Amino acid sequence: MPASPKQHSHAPEPLGVPTRRAAIRLLDAVLRRGESLEAALPAATRMVHGPDRGLAHAIAAETLRRLPDLDALIDGATERVLPDDAKARTALRIALVQALVLGTPPHAAIATVLPLVDGGPRKLVHGVFGTLMRGGLLLPEVPSLPADVEARWATAWGEEMVADAERAIAAPPPLDLTLADPDVTEAWRERLGGESVAPGHLRLADHAPVAEMEGYAEGAWWVQDVAASIPARLIGAGDGAHVLDLCAAPGGKTMQLAAAGWRVTAVDSSAGRIKRLRENLHRTRLKAEVVRADVLDWAPDEPADAVLLDAPCSATGIFRRHPDVLHRVRPAVVEELAGLQRRLLARAADWVKPGGTLVYATCSLEPEEGERQLERFLRARSDYALVPADPQVVPATEGAVRTLPGMLAGGNDGFFVARLVRG
Repeated sequence: MPASPKQHSHAPEPLGVPTRRAAIRLLDAVLRRGESLEAALPAATRMVHGPDRGLAHAIAAETLRRLPDLDALIDGATERVLPDDAKARTALRIALVQALVLGTPPHAAIATVLPLVDGGPRKLVHGVFGTLMRGGLLLPEVPSLPADVEARWATAWGEEMVADAERAIAAPPPLDLTLADPDVTEAWRERLGGESVAPGHLRLADHAPVAEMEGYAEGAWWVQDVAASIPARLIGAGDGAHVLDLCAAPGGKTMQLAAAGWRVTAVDSSAGRIKRLRENLHRTRLKAEVVRADVLDWAPDEPADAVLLDAPCSATGIFRRHPDVLHRVRPAVVEELAGLQRRLLARAADWVKPGGTLVYATCSLEPEEGERQLERFLRARSDYALVPADPQVVPATEGAVRTLPGMLAGGNDGFFVARLVRG
């Protein structure tokens, strides 16, 4: 009688370990492969669901927010510096961020990462973590920026801006809302609380889940950082005129323009982002023609009264909500994106009627994607002139708008916005 085949059994992992493994996968995607945290999330968290998926994201995001300071703690407790990509360093990072930032009991923080490390490194992780916990060491209240980012931004904007950026990244930012009808700003402030720094804007420090807040289902407002609302604000009221919103999804500026009376054609190349744009338009009951196309290949049938180009960029200006950009955006990435922006801007400029308006914007803190880009454009296009922004409305330097992290209490995104008119 033949022997029965061996029955292999795999014991389930201890509770919480799959979530920490997903967090490590997220960090690896950002730090080693240069992916964005959001893009890496589906694949990295495929084995965890619901709240565990959110926890894996939170662990990875807070690790990236505090990475230089976490590494300083680790390096101060090890005889030899661990390689940046060592599994032991990554395990220590996520154990420490849980215990020191997310409020996880230290015994649970270490117990859920040790199964992810084998052999000698496991003993190292356990020993270093125990040493740091017994020593009562804490992370600084104000995080440090990565050294290369600090040097780059100090050169561009000065030491005060760096200090503002470090304070801005200390915690997730408040929630900014753009109202579909600016005339009812005060009424919504009374209903939702918070403060307003401009008509049609609300800022909330504390709030319920967005989809459960009053006004969300009926489309009275949408989430949009106040700095991100500036490009459409500079275009102004439409009175039925035609505007092209290029690279438009997920649609914050499209909705602003539609609400301001423009006949909007919104163009974007991403199917997923277009889907979100359509959903946002449906919820807010605003109308726009939506076109899925690459702006480098597509062209409108005729010039428009206005064009808004919110160009693809490094997104370093949104580092408060997406700390991964601090660790994956290098000068070579900025240079590549600046080249793409030049090509997009050259095409968009040809689609504006004489006397019409072109607004160029990037959510970047890199001058190569803002100030330098504008200088190149104006040298190449004598048919365009910069229209200065009203400094009483938005901060302007030599006519263009540059927002830096410390502009408002509670912070704001870093944006560059230029409004131009075609002669």
